[in-house]
Amino acid sequence: MEYYRYSDWCLCPRGGSLPEGAVPAEGPFSPLVFLVERDPLVSRGFFAIRSLAELDEPEGLNLLLPPPEADETGGLSRFVAEHGASVVNTAFARCFDVLNAYLLRRGAQLRVHVVGLGNVGGTTAMGLKLLGNGLAEIGLFDADENKRLRYEAELNQILPVRDGERLVPVTIPPDERLFACDALLFTAAKAVPEVGAESGKDVRMMQYGANRALLRGYARRARESGFTGLFAQISDPVDHLSRAVFLMSNQNEHGMFDWKGLLPEQVCGFGLGVMHARALYCAVREDMSTERLRCYGPHGSGLVIANAPNDGYDEALSRFLTHKAQTANLEVRGFGYKPYIAPGISSAAVSVLRALRGEWHDAAVPLGGVSFGCRARFGAHGPELRREELHPELLAHLEESYASLKEFDATWAD
Repeated sequence: MEYYRYSDWCLCPRGGSLPEGAVPAEGPFSPLVFLVERDPLVSRGFFAIRSLAELDEPEGLNLLLPPPEADETGGLSRFVAEHGASVVNTAFARCFDVLNAYLLRRGAQLRVHVVGLGNVGGTTAMGLKLLGNGLAEIGLFDADENKRLRYEAELNQILPVRDGERLVPVTIPPDERLFACDALLFTAAKAVPEVGAESGKDVRMMQYGANRALLRGYARRARESGFTGLFAQISDPVDHLSRAVFLMSNQNEHGMFDWKGLLPEQVCGFGLGVMHARALYCAVREDMSTERLRCYGPHGSGLVIANAPNDGYDEALSRFLTHKAQTANLEVRGFGYKPYIAPGISSAAVSVLRALRGEWHDAAVPLGGVSFGCRARFGAHGPELRREELHPELLAHLEESYASLKEFDATWAD
């Protein structure tokens, strides 16, 4: 095994390319980064491992199950088990820029930009103002100048609960500073169906085409700016649009993939948080246990709620909770209102803050060529997925949902 020093990292090539300036090192040291080169269309770009057995795992739903047993008798296996490591896919041109920015960002006060100040975006901005005390700044972007001015003024006029407590400042950066941030929260939508227009359809999927077209320019700007932060996709349908942003950012002016844009892990869909919250709301009303409740899959059709991941899994209860979470937005629409308060807080503000703090959160993340909803976090060595034993019936539902997402993305991957 060969090791190289580059900046403060220890690089270990496992099929990937070394960056210019890497020099030989005598042995492994932390932080250790394995370099691989895999198909960027369906492979992860940057992730953490806790055992050497995770390094060469196939990409797919198996990454939600416990990792294979590792032989930790070798020196490198013991080192990874004790210290952890990162894996970087050098098929992505900007992988080392993203890795460097990720490690520098750990523990720092972060700047967040919100794009779109409609119902969801305005609610998200309020949630960040009240809950995001550790942030450095919240920047507001919207095509309507008066909306920007209104939210900047009102949010900066909020008092803290305790005298002397710091609330994060809200600003209106110039447009050219759009991607000068650590996380960009995209809440803008081209066409949100009016109340009564759904007629039994998936309201979220009704927005796909128009919102995808709206996102193309932002994906291009993220690419051109060399953005190294998190692109948090919040407008619907978050799962499909997250995948679309990633793909569009990696296309050149001729529409050909060159993999010089965002890494897959830089684009996450934040829509599952509210589904988790809706399932909890229903479970509490039915006097069910919520301690081991799990949420998976897309934010909409294909969603899977489980009352428990393995022991104690109940198929009937899980189907009931899934149905209630899927249709909760239609219930609010039935009252005559668009459901945006809970999504703006649970899916966006709360889930994004948890993500930026390195905590477990609900999100649609890259998984074998699709954006799939599950429990994830940004750990010390890179993005991680929650891995645990899953009941066979639950796993069968996840496989069905995953296959549907994969088929859809194959149709729209241009």
